[in-house]
Amino acid sequence: MYNSKITGLGYYVPDNVVTNDDLSKIMDTNDQWIQERTGIQERRHIVQGEDTTTSMGVKAAKIAIERSGLTTDDIDFVVFATLSPDYYFPGPGVLVQKELGLRTVGALDVRNQCSGFLYALSVADQFIKTGMYKNVLIIGSEIHSRGLDMTTRGRNVSVIFGDGAGAAVLSRTEDNTKGVLSTHLHSEGEHAEELALVTPGMGTRWVTDIINANDPEDISYFPHMNGQYVFKHAVVRFSEVINEGLQANRLTVADIDMLVPHQANLRISQFIQQKFKLTDDQVFNNIQKYGNTTAASIPIALTEAWEQGKIKEGDTVVLAAFGSGFTWASAVIKW
Repeated sequence: MYNSKITGLGYYVPDNVVTNDDLSKIMDTNDQWIQERTGIQERRHIVQGEDTTTSMGVKAAKIAIERSGLTTDDIDFVVFATLSPDYYFPGPGVLVQKELGLRTVGALDVRNQCSGFLYALSVADQFIKTGMYKNVLIIGSEIHSRGLDMTTRGRNVSVIFGDGAGAAVLSRTEDNTKGVLSTHLHSEGEHAEELALVTPGMGTRWVTDIINANDPEDISYFPHMNGQYVFKHAVVRFSEVINEGLQANRLTVADIDMLVPHQANLRISQFIQQKFKLTDDQVFNNIQKYGNTTAASIPIALTEAWEQGKIKEGDTVVLAAFGSGFTWASAVIKW
């Protein structure tokens, strides 16, 4: 019986820092308004022509592979999580295979938005545990800045999201006391349109249909979020899926050395921290610097926590996410 463990982590964010004060110059908002509602102080936006979803993922992946002590020849499979692929098709997984010069390995694209990285981790974990693959590259990468309504009309959403990428190498181990202990995945499509890019009453349309309409009042190609509704569901599902992971491994809240939640909103993370009575040293947040980077948020935060020495060998690490779909997930890892 094989187990899987994270052997390498890496992340990449664009150099272009966009502060709350920067946003206040192009929309009716201010630093206090944004921080009170989200905890965000700044985020990164790409410079068009310099970064793509794939290129950011590749940069993060190179760091993760180097830190794993492996080479690209050792990678058996790629799982790429994103809601912002370079093309409608093909997905970015195959582009990573090309850019990294990997062997003709399989490449899978995951479209589970904020839960995307944990869904990807779960898929990779199962492939390794069944003996099919030995080393799987997992990437979460997002470009939000090119698809946001950067006006006062869209401020409730546009101030939240940022661009970036994170990656992990998951490798086979025969030590069943270390690595990914369990993953837990859920969905509830009943609430799909509460956080979505949707065109009401029109069915499925290609984005070219919308652009060609050339209607400046048509905002259907911008994301919609029912913020309060999402918040209420998030705090419930976060709690449930964290407890599910702990119970599956006969652990308690006291066993958590580090909780890395999806960086959706600092207020959600703080609510969960207070509910579980965790200390500041037991929860890692970096949404203040990067905003919500969706599928990239957990691998970016996990990498930073590890780089800062806040995750050590033998620690019990819990990852948890909630987002569009609704989907939610958790993973329990013995480092």
